[in-house]
Amino acid sequence: MSPLHLDPERYFSSDPEQRRIAVELFHGIANLPIISPHGHTDPGWFSTDAPFEDAVSLLLTPDHYLLRMLYSQGIPLEALGLKPNDGAPYETDRRKIWRLFAAHYHIFRGSPSRLWLDHTFAAIFGIDRRLTPETADHYYDLIAEKLATPAFRPRALFVRFNIEVIATTEGALDPLTEHKRIRGSGWKGRVITTFRPDEVTDPDHENFAASLPRLGDLTGEDVTHWRGYLRALENRRAFFRAHGATATDHGPATAQTADLSPADCEKLFARVRDGRLQAGDAELFRAQIMMEMARMSVEDGMVMQLHPGCFRNHNAELFRRFGRNIGGDMPNVGGFLAPLKPLLDRFGNRKDFRLVLFTLDETSYARELAPLAGHYPCLTLGPAWWFFDSPEGMMRYRRMTTESAGFYNTAGFNDDTRAFFSIPARHDLARRIDCAYLAELVAGKRMEMDEAAEVAIDLAYHLPKKVYRL
Repeated sequence: MSPLHLDPERYFSSDPEQRRIAVELFHGIANLPIISPHGHTDPGWFSTDAPFEDAVSLLLTPDHYLLRMLYSQGIPLEALGLKPNDGAPYETDRRKIWRLFAAHYHIFRGSPSRLWLDHTFAAIFGIDRRLTPETADHYYDLIAEKLATPAFRPRALFVRFNIEVIATTEGALDPLTEHKRIRGSGWKGRVITTFRPDEVTDPDHENFAASLPRLGDLTGEDVTHWRGYLRALENRRAFFRAHGATATDHGPATAQTADLSPADCEKLFARVRDGRLQAGDAELFRAQIMMEMARMSVEDGMVMQLHPGCFRNHNAELFRRFGRNIGGDMPNVGGFLAPLKPLLDRFGNRKDFRLVLFTLDETSYARELAPLAGHYPCLTLGPAWWFFDSPEGMMRYRRMTTESAGFYNTAGFNDDTRAFFSIPARHDLARRIDCAYLAELVAGKRMEMDEAAEVAIDLAYHLPKKVYRL
């Protein structure tokens, strides 16, 4: 039976000198509190503190990284326990689902998912043998046994993971009931929300038409005209701020921004509202909304996050049958220089505005993003995101951005995950890769050790707190 072992020097260089330096740097940051300023964990976990159910519902079915890879190998999502919208049968025997997953665990070799899961199995559940078809039942039973104990309740794990603050993400119409319950419970863990308004700002969102009147009902504003619509968005932002939010999050297809006149905004909004979109209207509307979100951020102090460059729901059949967030999103070509210029012309030189940029187009790091962040006071680079949240992706990010943007125009690390148990693994990986990169600089006589140690602490702890105003 193959052992499961986490090497204490994993992800560091094979060069002895660099490895020695990286080990020393990591020793100084390994136990720093986790700042998780943007993610997608369920606030209901922390409000109810109910036990997690089993290995499948906890680790497999919510994880789109796992679903996409398994689907690529011909495994139907129904066989993994996902319920189709068309009423087709699906597997409900979770032990059987887990055995299927174990039988295909080898396909994750070399992927970040394998690294995160092995860390979860070994460091959190104390499992000392690899997941294989032969050990599948051992895993399933041991995980179920541990999840039934008080030590594995969400709040206990929050403390065990050394999380100082975690931000969830909710849609603009969310009543934030779970956040209210957390705050009213007396529990001291800091769980805050993030404002994600896509369903009321993107005409291409499948829920936009139904969400617009709901926005008016919630806020008491007349959303049949442009100014009332903007006031309604401002109202919801204030509601989120009252529940701890310090940031907004936006996922448009591109980074395009626009600065239309009020009259043109009113005409465009009327076409969007009535479903009479002309060619280019949806993109132009999103572009103007990004400008309005930036203006609102200047006024209310919320950090604005922009995540363009994703072709969402690329697999139309799976989107129809299962909906969003099942692994069908793909990286896309992205651009920032020209698209962002209208917004930067208005707000780029302001120190009281903070815009955090992410991309799924790595070619834009050195050519556009790092030079922009290395110049405009408002800009900060978000970490290597999604498909590049990996050892090689993180290292490429540092190599392509540091010379133009430095370290202090970046946001440190955020895990951007739905998988609560992977958070320690993801932060461990990010900290190790930063230490490996800093060790190269020290070994190459480009940075002194004391400076590298300070940078490592800042990247792991101080920068995310500063950038996200926590």
